[in-house]
Amino acid sequence: MRSEKEMIDLILDTARKDERIRAVYMNGSRTNPNAPKDLFQDYDIVYVVRETLPFIKDTTWIDRFGERLYMQLPEQNGLPLKFVGYEADLANCYGWLMQFTDGNRIDLHVQSIPYAQQAIRTDRLCKILLDKDGLLPAMPAPTDADFWVKKPDSAHFLAVCNEFWWCLNNVAKGLWREEIPYVQEMLHAVERPQLVQMLAWKIGLEHDFSVSIGKAGKYLRRFLTQADWNAFLSTYASGALAEMWAATVSMCRLFDRTAREVAQKLHYPYDEQEAENSFQYLLHVQRLPKGVSAIDDLQKIEIKNSL
Repeated sequence: MRSEKEMIDLILDTARKDERIRAVYMNGSRTNPNAPKDLFQDYDIVYVVRETLPFIKDTTWIDRFGERLYMQLPEQNGLPLKFVGYEADLANCYGWLMQFTDGNRIDLHVQSIPYAQQAIRTDRLCKILLDKDGLLPAMPAPTDADFWVKKPDSAHFLAVCNEFWWCLNNVAKGLWREEIPYVQEMLHAVERPQLVQMLAWKIGLEHDFSVSIGKAGKYLRRFLTQADWNAFLSTYASGALAEMWAATVSMCRLFDRTAREVAQKLHYPYDEQEAENSFQYLLHVQRLPKGVSAIDDLQKIEIKNSL
């Protein structure tokens, strides 16, 4: 596997020898002082060029970066814009995402000069590696501050709580019906983001809202106690029905415990009755035998298992 120095030397040598390339900057995890360093970090590189189209029409120039195992061309693939992350504008930006046989990966883009001059200002993780003509603005030291956990206001906090407890009824009915794909979607696309957000606020409070939990909460383990981390892991389950019921209950208890703590520290209200009612509905549905045609009056149900 080529070293970081070898890769950076190759990236810069390519730019120096090609007069069409006027500047180079890097962003992503390799410029993030708080990102863990390991062998899987890719190189997020932008070549600032006079014109993008010549690079797109003749792509033999990318062969010099190494033997490719496979790659992706987001703009060319016609992927949905939500997946690509931006609207294709070939005259201003184009990318080659390349995995090499030696294990290295480069996410390489070419950007027009005006486009780059604007784009670089919106990302505080950018680091200028080369600027032949002084085209790019001076950049401060890279920081992940844009991704730090943000303190919520009361309305946002209550909205996250309500979203979690309201959507739990979809999980309950899906589990009762044994609609495993539907339940997995509800748990991971709807419920889990609310849980991760609540955990993020807890962490933010503990660190003066000056840390990032990473994309999809990938750094949660850094900040949670071992007990909370184990509780979080218990919210994941296979497609086995019993495991999914148990994971859902674990998710509810972790969310409720965390929400109470966040509410207390922020002096925000927390609808404990909403949480308890939603949780009891889940447990009641879990106890419902198959074949019944009606749900009993929940006000008459004896609570045996509370949050």
